[in-house]
Amino acid sequence: MEQITRIGMDTSKNVFQLHGVDAAEKPVLRKKLTRREMIRFFEKLPPTDVAIEACGSAHHWARLLGSFGHEVKLIAPQLAKPYVKRGKNDAADAEALCEAMSRPTMRFVPVKSTDQQAALMLVGMRTRLIKKRTQLANAIRGFAAEFGIAAARGMCRIEPLLERIATDETIPELARELFAFHGQEYAQLLREINLVEAKVMEWHRADECSQRLAKIPGIGPIGASLLMMKAPDPRMFKSGRDFAAWIGLTPRDHSTAGKVRLGGITRAGDELLRSTLVVGATAVVQHVRRTGGRNASTWLLGLLERKKPKLVAVALANKVARIAWKLMVSGEQYRRADLPAAAAVA
Repeated sequence: MEQITRIGMDTSKNVFQLHGVDAAEKPVLRKKLTRREMIRFFEKLPPTDVAIEACGSAHHWARLLGSFGHEVKLIAPQLAKPYVKRGKNDAADAEALCEAMSRPTMRFVPVKSTDQQAALMLVGMRTRLIKKRTQLANAIRGFAAEFGIAAARGMCRIEPLLERIATDETIPELARELFAFHGQEYAQLLREINLVEAKVMEWHRADECSQRLAKIPGIGPIGASLLMMKAPDPRMFKSGRDFAAWIGLTPRDHSTAGKVRLGGITRAGDELLRSTLVVGATAVVQHVRRTGGRNASTWLLGLLERKKPKLVAVALANKVARIAWKLMVSGEQYRRADLPAAAAVA
C-alpha cells in the first residue's frame, strides 16, 4: 500500500469508514471496519494525520489514536459538511473529512482530556436535573389548577403549594395521594440538585482562574465554572471579539455590495454557556434599573436610554465575554473600572 499521509474517518457505534490519500492527493484507502478491526488497523499503521467529526465519542477516539502516535484533528460537523460532494453516506462523509482537514484555514476542535469530560458531565447532570425540576413544578401547578388552586410564581412556592393541598379536604383523597407522590419526587430532585451544585462549587474553589472570573459582575461561580469547563484554550482566539463570536454573542452579518447590515446574534457555539452569560447580564441590567443607575457605567446607562433592556443584556453579555477572555489570557484580577456595576450583583 502507498504511504498514507491523511485519513478521514466517519465514526459510529460499531462501523467505521476510512478514506485515505497519499502525498499526491490520490485516494489509496477506502475501508469499512468494525470497532476492533479499526483499532488493530491504527495500531499497525505508521503515524499519520487523522480527521474525525467532533461528535459523540470523538474525544475518546482522538485520545486513543493519539496514544498510537497519530495526530488526530476534530472538525465541527458544520465545517465538514460543505466538502460532501453529493449524497449522504459514510464513504462520502469520510472523504469530506479528509478533504476538509487539508484546508489551511480550517478550524479544529481541541481534544478534551478525561478530567475535562468528567467536569462537563457534572454540568450536564445539573442542567438535566434543573430541567426535570422545572417540568415537575409545571406539572404540579397544572394539576393544582384543575382543582382551582393557584400559587405565585417561583420555585420557592411549590413546597407551600403541596402542603396546602395536603390539608385541603375538598380535594379527593386519590388526588392528594398523587400530589404526595409528586412532592416526594420534587424533594428528591432538590436533594440531587444540591449535591451536584455542591460538587460544582468544590470544582470552582479548586480552580484559581474560575475564582477570578467569578468576580466579574453577571458571571458568578456557575458562569465562571462553565467558562472554564466549556471554553477551549483562550489563546486560540486572536481577540475578545473572536471569543464572543465563538460563544455566539456577536451580530449576524448580512453585508453585501459595500453596505454593512448586522442582524441579531448568531447563536453559534454552546447554548448553555451563552444563555448563562445572558441571564447574568440580565440580572445586572435589572439591578441597575432598580437602583436608578448608581455605580453603573455611562456606557450601560446610555445603552439603556436607547435600547430595550433585553438588547442591552445581550450587549452586556458580549462585553462580559470579552472581559472574561482577557482575564483568562492575561491572568489578571478583575478591576471594577473595567465594567462598573452594582457590587451586590457580583
